[in-house]
Amino acid sequence: MRSAAIIQPIRKYLLAFATAFFFVLMLRITLPYLGFRYDVGFLLTKQGVLYHTLWRYSFYIHICTSLFVLLFGGFQFINTQRITLHRALGKWYVGIVLLAAAPSGLVLGFYANGGRWAQVAFMLAAVLWWLTTLNAFLSIRKGDVDTHRRMMYYSYAFTLSAISLRTYALVFPFFFHLPPNQMYTLIAWMGWAPNLVIAHVLLWRRSALSRRLDDLPIAADRIRY
Repeated sequence: MRSAAIIQPIRKYLLAFATAFFFVLMLRITLPYLGFRYDVGFLLTKQGVLYHTLWRYSFYIHICTSLFVLLFGGFQFINTQRITLHRALGKWYVGIVLLAAAPSGLVLGFYANGGRWAQVAFMLAAVLWWLTTLNAFLSIRKGDVDTHRRMMYYSYAFTLSAISLRTYALVFPFFFHLPPNQMYTLIAWMGWAPNLVIAHVLLWRRSALSRRLDDLPIAADRIRY
């Protein structure tokens, strides 16, 4: 129990540092686009759809709102004791994902580079992001904390795809020599699928630990008698 009391604050500090680090990283990536020039980075690959009003608005909505859900969602896993703040940040997270970040991501996915399967990957991620976030909100409204926690893990796994996708885009070319469309499709799926597996493993470990703690009084009674 003493080791757990030591590890818990360290874990929270590490989570806070990681959240702040990734927020700043994504902010640096996003800032060049806020000059609303069309000859910057990713936009150079989207000249064919850049003048579609729906795509253009969706792009700017997505890159701006994703910053905030990355920040708000990360601190939800750190701040679980201050209920008022936890609820406030949670409402902002849910509202931004459901009304802006996920719908705009769906539009971007429809026009994604890489061909049909890359488009399917991005659109499926947007739909599942929306559904898991909605389920997290509805479950906590019903008082179902376990389902809420599980769905928030999965929802934030999709949020973190903004980080994982860019990481794979930098790393994969050193290990895989694929045509551009195939590489983009691979990254589109890997951007979020492993995140869900990691979220599931973390939830399984949390559940296993909870069961072991529940069994401790029973084991103590058996030893005593």
